[in-house]
Amino acid sequence: MTTVVVLFNLKAGADQAAYQNWAKETDIPTAGGLPSVDVFEVLKIEGLLMSEEKPPYQYIEILKINDMEQFGKDVSSDIMQKVASEFQAFADNPLFVMTSKL
Repeated sequence: MTTVVVLFNLKAGADQAAYQNWAKETDIPTAGGLPSVDVFEVLKIEGLLMSEEKPPYQYIEILKINDMEQFGKDVSSDIMQKVASEFQAFADNPLFVMTSKL
């Protein structure tokens, strides 16, 4: 199983409440409902452990993918292309990291 971690900040001027509402109403149910996705979570970063410094990112997405080939097909669908476009309107240069469990 592959876990994709997405680290990102909102674009300057993006409305945080609008993003969070969109994530709850559109992104999480749509991406989380893909056949290739076992788990999809969006996490808001609250701070750095034992530090007063500002975290480098505001949000993290975690996707647990059961089949990367199917995931490629799933994300190329019209609905996911629309969701991805909407995400890009909110997210400022998101970093997509593929991981595997040790």
